[in-house]
Amino acid sequence: MSLIWIALGGALGAVSRHLAVIGAGRAFGQGFPAGVMIVNVAGSFAMGLAAALLLERAGAGTGAGRFAPFVMAGFLGGFTTFSAFSLDFARLWEAGRLGAAALYAGSSVMLSLLALFAGLALGRALA
Repeated sequence: MSLIWIALGGALGAVSRHLAVIGAGRAFGQGFPAGVMIVNVAGSFAMGLAAALLLERAGAGTGAGRFAPFVMAGFLGGFTTFSAFSLDFARLWEAGRLGAAALYAGSSVMLSLLALFAGLALGRALA
């Protein structure tokens, strides 16, 4: 049964990512892959929050961990995307936009890591 929940979460996450990328493209233009960066940073924050609230809290015996596969592997796995990040980087690089490619890669990774730790901290404070 958990595979069905993971699949449903993945479908919802992928659709949410698609809509977020379209929205970011409309808001910021198509010149820089802001949409993928936004979903990866937001997804990293949500992953940290989920890890603290669902996994760490589950260890305390509350049963919150039963939602972790749906949220973390399913929704957030479908919402965030390393492959699209890699493709966006390659497109910037091949277009000769080396500075934009470096900025995109560096800021995506650093912001995502910082967001994950911020989510962990918030989740631990709430737990």
